Amino acid sequence: MARQTPLNEAHRKLGARMVDFAGWDMPVQYTSIIGEHEAVRTAVGLFDVSHMGEVEFTGPGALDTVNALISNDLARIADGQAVYAGLLDERGTFVDDVVAYRFSPERILICVNSSNREKDFAWMKAHARGVTPVDRSDDYAQIAVQGPKAAGLVQRLTKTDVSKIGTYRFAEGEVAGIPSIISRTGYTGEDGFELYCAAKDAVALWDALLTEGQQDGVKPCGLGARDSLRTEMKYALYGNDIDDQHTALEAGLGWIVKLDKPAFIGKEALVAQKASGVKRKLVGFELTGSGIPRHGYAILKDGAKVGEVTSGTMGPSVKKAIGIGYVPAELSAEGSTFDVDIRGRAVPAVVVKTPFYKKP
Repeated sequence: MARQTPLNEAHRKLGARMVDFAGWDMPVQYTSIIGEHEAVRTAVGLFDVSHMGEVEFTGPGALDTVNALISNDLARIADGQAVYAGLLDERGTFVDDVVAYRFSPERILICVNSSNREKDFAWMKAHARGVTPVDRSDDYAQIAVQGPKAAGLVQRLTKTDVSKIGTYRFAEGEVAGIPSIISRTGYTGEDGFELYCAAKDAVALWDALLTEGQQDGVKPCGLGARDSLRTEMKYALYGNDIDDQHTALEAGLGWIVKLDKPAFIGKEALVAQKASGVKRKLVGFELTGSGIPRHGYAILKDGAKVGEVTSGTMGPSVKKAIGIGYVPAELSAEGSTFDVDIRGRAVPAVVVKTPFYKKP
């Protein structure tokens, strides 16, 4: 039986269409994917992301312990900041991509993908040298509030000055009277917050946001809009665009890899790959012929398969058929052309600058 978040009943009352996602019973849409997508681009949308996992490291040495596990560098940021990072294996490929929150050098919280909750925790527990991690996943619910009106909505429900919470920064405070971590991160390309609260408080927080957000045109949003929004930004999805077969450098995520920091798992492999040159790269492309690229479709050059589409959609905001995929390095430059095999048709495509979507 699929697992349920604390908001499962709330989704059903709103008429959501539910699907199995990584073993979780989750809403894919409430009304329409395009309508929910546009609500986030123009107003504000709410996403239940309580299926994500949380792993906590506390005590002396927590920062050093985590820093040896992740590709980014917690030592370069201040308390109250967060980093996007990779959990990498010895080959420099992905165990997962995560967000690590620095409360203090003695308290670090890591948010992991839902499909990897148990795997990531076991991996961190096996590789941690110093502080032992604690799986806090079932303690937290998480609601993403995304869109140009997100800050106004959250501000009306909290005494915390959200204008002082910059991007990839966070604060602890009450939202609608509920103790929360207010994190200014996101996965949509819009301004917004991830609100972490106790699982028992999730329904009250969700309802407060929906009620207060009516004046903003708030809409509950499902996984369908979440996917189209992140694809328009070329934000990687674990299991599609990044996995244990592709390195952080191949995925174009060198910016989350700090090769000049002390040893971390995967560093040696990435140093060697950088020196020898990356042979394949993750690119964004547009179709110049008819069709929609989808995960798993072959990328062709002169009729031969040279790569594979990892994500694709008809972008509701960009009004184009867009995709992401791995290609040989020589085909990765902007303007490079190739074909995508769509049900036996070779449809032409061109590599474009990303993100696909840029705010007006």
